[in-house]
Formats: sequence, structure tokens, C-alpha cells
Amino acid sequence: MPVRFHGAAIRCSRALCWCALGACLASAGVRAATLSEKARESGCVNKPVAVEGTTYKCYTESGAFSYFNVPTGDARPAEPVSRRVPPPPGVAPAPPPPQSGLPRVDAATQRSREDMRRKVLADELSAEERLLAEARAAYGNGAPGPLPEEKADAEQYRQRIARLRQAVELHERNIDALKRELGTAK
Repeated sequence: MPVRFHGAAIRCSRALCWCALGACLASAGVRAATLSEKARESGCVNKPVAVEGTTYKCYTESGAFSYFNVPTGDARPAEPVSRRVPPPPGVAPAPPPPQSGLPRVDAATQRSREDMRRKVLADELSAEERLLAEARAAYGNGAPGPLPEEKADAEQYRQRIARLRQAVELHERNIDALKRELGTAK
């Protein structure tokens, strides 16, 4: 399965950028902005909330969080954690803007990557279907023959049936997930 980065990773990278920018400005002797100036620059619509150290967050007009760092001694608490303001009602968080610094991939390379991904998913699907067939055969429609050690212990037999049923369900869920993933593959 491919690894997907969500908004949290982007927000963390933004916060790190602000931290690095603050460190550069502080070392260069440039006057750093106050908390209210940084909040205004970030487009905050509510009072900033201290996240950790000198890092703050607030809601923007789009309903998304904006993270920023105040690298000066003006890092007084903006608002106690207990008084955090929820996002404005009816405003859905906006998707993050596309990152302009990412490398571009030509169409042929992307197509070959998608073809490889589709092939890997198809291989995984066929392996899961084979494992499902084996699990169903072992499960025997819920009534597999008891093993010699299970003839004297009914609980052990029930536990094995439960494990076999779980294996069948797991392979069925995996197959459904792989089919969904193959359906979303271009």
C-alpha cells in the first residue's frame, strides 16, 4: 500500500519552516515580529493558542489551522489550552495548496509507476484470493473435523474454529480493500 501524507505532515513542515525562519532572523539580528503581528500575517481569525514552546496555532478564514513560531521574548501565552476556539461553523477545512518546490515527473514515468503499482496490487489480490481459498477449505463451512488433541477438549476445538473464521474474514476484507484500491488506480 502506498504511504500517504496528510495535512498533519504539511502542518508540521510549516511549523518547522517557521521555526527555522525565526532562528535565521534571530541570528541575523533582524527584529522579529510579535505574537499579534505573526497572527495577523498568518491570517488568524481567532486568538492564537500556544502549541509548544514558542509555536502557536490559530484558525484561518478557510477553516484550516495555521501554525507559526514567535522567536522573540514576546512569546507570552496567547490563550489557555482550556479556552481553545473551535473552527467557525459551516467552514470545511480547505485542502492544502500544492507545493511548488516538489519535483515534477513526466507523464511516461508516472504512467510506468502507475502500471507497476497496478501490477503489484493485482499480484497481491491473486495471492489473497489463493489464501482465502485455502482458509475456506480449512474452515470447512464452520465444521472442520476435530484434530486428535481436540476430541477431548471442546473449547480448544471452538477456539480453532474461531481462528479459522477470523482468517477467512481477514482475507475477505483484504480482497475487498485491494479491489477498491485497484478501482481507484488510474
